[in-house]
Order: sequence, then C-alpha cells, then structure tokens
Amino acid sequence: MTSENGTLGNLSSQINVTPMIDVLLVLLIIFMVIAPVLPRGENARLPQPAKTAATVQPGTPVVLEILKLKNGDVSFRINNQDISRVQLVSKLSSIYANRARRVLFLKGDDQLSFNQVAEVIDMGHAAGVDDIGLMTPRLQAIH
Repeated sequence: MTSENGTLGNLSSQINVTPMIDVLLVLLIIFMVIAPVLPRGENARLPQPAKTAATVQPGTPVVLEILKLKNGDVSFRINNQDISRVQLVSKLSSIYANRARRVLFLKGDDQLSFNQVAEVIDMGHAAGVDDIGLMTPRLQAIH
C-alpha cells in the first residue's frame, strides 16, 4: 500500500491523547462516586466513668456558699451540697484535680466577717484553686 511517492498511506507516528483523557475522566468519576461509600473504619464507644449526683462536672462552675447559722457558726455548701469544714479542702482538691481552669465562685452571707471569708479563700488556695471570684447580690440576680 504504498503511494506514488513511496510512502505509506495515512499512518501517523503521533500518539492520539483523546482516548486517554476520556479514560482518565471516566476513572475520576468512578472514584469520586465510590470514595464516599467506602467504609472509614469501625465505630467504637469508649467506656465512660460512672456519673453520680455528688460529682461536679468539669465544665460546670463551682460555687462555694458560706452560710452563717443563728448560733454564730458557719456552714458550707458546694453547688447546693452541704459539706463540713473538715472536708472542705479535700473536696475542693478532688474537684479541681482534673480541671484546666481552676476558678471558684464564693457566695457568702452579708453578716459574715471579713476574717471568715478570708479563711475560706485561704482554704481554696490550699486546695489548688487559682482564681476566686466573689459573688455580689447583683451577680447572684444574673445567675
């Protein structure tokens, strides 16, 4: 099949890229459709610690109330749970053991002396509390 001038007919030595691009686009579409369907792995549920009513959650603010009794003694409550003066430092230490932000809000009766409030602030610092905020009646109305 040679022509008059001795060359071969319509043969070309160049690569035709159009079919390769078509194959590439088809493969791209197939992978785009299949990729969201592929399983990503197993869902696992980690064991959770037992939750009791006495524990304080890490995200909740801790409010320590100092209440003056009629006989002149002082009682303490942490988030509406009564606690004795002896257990106060150990309870605060256990609450703030796993917290990054160690903030304690102190709410006291207006009949307390400054010395009684200062003792509780010292107990808070001994338990590892970094910041202690005093709640005033105006702040209590907001919360």
